[in-house]
Amino acid sequence: MAGEFEFIDWIRRRTPAADRVLVGPGDDCAVLAPGRSPLLVTTDMLMDGTDFRLGEVEPRRVGRKAMAVNLSDIAAMAGEPVGAVVAVALPRGRAELAEELYTGLREMADAFDTPIVGGDTNSWDGPLAITVTIFGESAKPVRRNGAQPGDWLFVTGPLGGSILGNHLDFTPRIREARLLADAVDLKAMIDISDGLSQDLHHILTESHCGAELDAAAIPIADAARTLAARTGKSPLEHALGDGEDFELIFAVSAVDGAKLMKDSPVPVWKIGECVVKGYGIVENGVRRRLEPVGWAHSL
Repeated sequence: MAGEFEFIDWIRRRTPAADRVLVGPGDDCAVLAPGRSPLLVTTDMLMDGTDFRLGEVEPRRVGRKAMAVNLSDIAAMAGEPVGAVVAVALPRGRAELAEELYTGLREMADAFDTPIVGGDTNSWDGPLAITVTIFGESAKPVRRNGAQPGDWLFVTGPLGGSILGNHLDFTPRIREARLLADAVDLKAMIDISDGLSQDLHHILTESHCGAELDAAAIPIADAARTLAARTGKSPLEHALGDGEDFELIFAVSAVDGAKLMKDSPVPVWKIGECVVKGYGIVENGVRRRLEPVGWAHSL
């Protein structure tokens, strides 16, 4: 591939038509037909050495993850993706990465009917960096600030040990979020990117309430048990703090919680309840304070 413009032409030849896309890649801006619901916008930057190690993972999986983490944010507000733009800074002299990255991006985007409508590609003397911005819609966006004392807390899947592969290969919970939103009133929701205890703490802070978790009820991934055998931490510690599980944590009323326990449209696990104040976890009959541990970028 000779250069930037040839790469743009290569992308345009592989970009299918989409009903909402009036103008796609190749112009100064993409043009999307307006929808009838509030617009959601989310963006994430992934960098070699922080979010992946290019020497250890193929570029296709990097592209897949870059798209998936943004789709997960759309899921966290019970939204539907509409389109995406992608900006890539390639290490100088590594133009061959571009096609594989695009393949991974498209694989994940196509799985959720998300057209890639534009972006930018550059090269520099630093490591690979890729930024995806996704536009979505939700008739009723689910925020972090609606939980109340007495609400039940659920997660959509097992947690922990994501570094063993799930952090690259997870499936965003777009479908699950929409089915749950149709079934019950989602009071608050967030995706688990930084760790269960950290991300739930974001909900509690925004909602001005506390929570008490049941350690025995928290679903633990097999990978967390495998990793625990290597690290000396318990599987529960990995489930609480590893991050990048990209499952959903959500709060619903006790009435809706009981409804989900009886007949949920997707697999869910009740892990605790919201309380007036405090943040604790009960393990083997003993309550202890829960610290919001997990991933946090150092600036």
